[in-house]
Amino acid sequence: QQELKFSRIAIGGAILVAGYLGLNPPGFAAQVVALAFGLAASSIFPAIMMGIFSKRINDKGAIAGMMAGLGSTLVYIFIFKGWFFIKSTAMLPDNADNWLFGLNPQSFGTVGAMINFAVAYAVSLSTEPPPQRIQDLIEDIRVPIASK
Repeated sequence: QQELKFSRIAIGGAILVAGYLGLNPPGFAAQVVALAFGLAASSIFPAIMMGIFSKRINDKGAIAGMMAGLGSTLVYIFIFKGWFFIKSTAMLPDNADNWLFGLNPQSFGTVGAMINFAVAYAVSLSTEPPPQRIQDLIEDIRVPIASK
């Protein structure tokens, strides 16, 4: 019941955001795609990589890392592009003089991914390790079926 309620709320929110962005597009298609890849790189990519290659990463670490990576990338993008891509809400001019380390907002997903990796690893080390059955599952994923 609770999950169904949250999923309906999330779907409703996604529809509203998609509708708004459809009526007020944030920029050229290439720019939007670059931003989408930056957000994916900063949120889901590190969790997938650590989920496959590390037996120590747990759910708390993965979630904290995803939130930190996504949050830092979104804030950086919104500072220059405007909150929710409303240009009048931009906090700094979108030019190279203001960018952190010279990284434009479309490229900041790489930094967000590094933040994600660091937070996920730190939180996972400070919390209990995953159950042994999960660690065994991760070990089995690494071995190709043909070699078994």
